[in-house]
Amino acid sequence: PVQPEGPFYPGETEFVADNDLTRVPGRTGTALGQVIYVKGVVSDLHCQPVPHANVEIWQACASGRYNHNFDPNPAPLDPNFRFWGETFTNERGEYSFKTILPGAYPAAEDWDRPPHIHFRIAKLGYKELITQMYFKGEPLNDMDKILTRVPRRMWDEIVVDFATNPADPTSRLGVFNISIEPV
Repeated sequence: PVQPEGPFYPGETEFVADNDLTRVPGRTGTALGQVIYVKGVVSDLHCQPVPHANVEIWQACASGRYNHNFDPNPAPLDPNFRFWGETFTNERGEYSFKTILPGAYPAAEDWDRPPHIHFRIAKLGYKELITQMYFKGEPLNDMDKILTRVPRRMWDEIVVDFATNPADPTSRLGVFNISIEPV
């Protein structure tokens, strides 16, 4: 389902084609927080893979803060976290990112956003999609003013279950498949 872009989209000029958000070029440190891998397939409405689609993500760091001038959250920024990245799907429509579990953050006095990752998918000939991916088992999901607008029957499409990553047992792995609509 379509989800709002949110106020902290970093803008096109900020993106660098890199799918590893756990390291910042030129720095020796690594991002704080639980390392996660997100992978999936971008397909059309007929379940056919969409090769060469642009997939962008942006998110808060482990403390729940975005690297954006308008983020009022006083939590510390992680200088070793990239906050956004982009990649392109391969011939089979597959993409992947290495990142960290984002922190929850206050959106208003009576509302904390659950951990989530923003996605923007674009390809010529398809309608651009902006959505958000959430984490299964997160207690704040049931109170989120954005996620709860999505009918419960559709939550499996955007709430992802993460498990131990067989390739790296210290990290978690989740599959987030995305469908985009032709123009």
